[in-house]
Amino acid sequence: MQNRARLLKQYQTHLKKLVSYIVEGNAESRRALRQHNREQIKQHPEWFPAPLKASDRRWQALAENNHFLSSDHLHNITEVAIHRLEQQLGKPYVWGGTRPDKGFDCSGLVFYAYNKILEAKLPRTANEMYHYHRATIVANNDLRRGDLLFFHIHSREIADHMGVYLGDGQFIESPRTGETIRVSRLAEPFWQDHFLGARRILTEETIL
Repeated sequence: MQNRARLLKQYQTHLKKLVSYIVEGNAESRRALRQHNREQIKQHPEWFPAPLKASDRRWQALAENNHFLSSDHLHNITEVAIHRLEQQLGKPYVWGGTRPDKGFDCSGLVFYAYNKILEAKLPRTANEMYHYHRATIVANNDLRRGDLLFFHIHSREIADHMGVYLGDGQFIESPRTGETIRVSRLAEPFWQDHFLGARRILTEETIL
């Protein structure tokens, strides 16, 4: 159990530093470092990590749903966005809200979590994000962690609600007035009946 706790602490520390660097750091310095890392990787195409000790290998996967940081920049950026989203769980829905100290509406939550990691800012509303020209249409059977999910709740053929896919059929959302930010299951009949489509905004071409 000590090895498990140690690895989890290392993961949380690394993630915290990465969040701080990406959210608070200078965009130009991040681009420069990213290019440097790419050049280093090209110079070492046969790189392999050192083997783990048996005790560490046992706890390499701390839990089935953990998503560890890696040398993959897109993966790390996605985890930063998810971390920022999950930090808001339990906070109230606030119409027009985009700040963690006040609360969020559905698109405000995504706007807050994603805009620090994208080359270009997202539009503000769910329907604008659904039609955003830099977002890629995603098939239902190809959903990836970090993809945006859109719904039409009020019998209109526009996206008036959205969430972010977490994996394993779950997504995070800020639902409506009187409720709090939560994790829901996409397979529930209500969401299936109102599902409009999915978009992918986190790609190598769009992230910082």
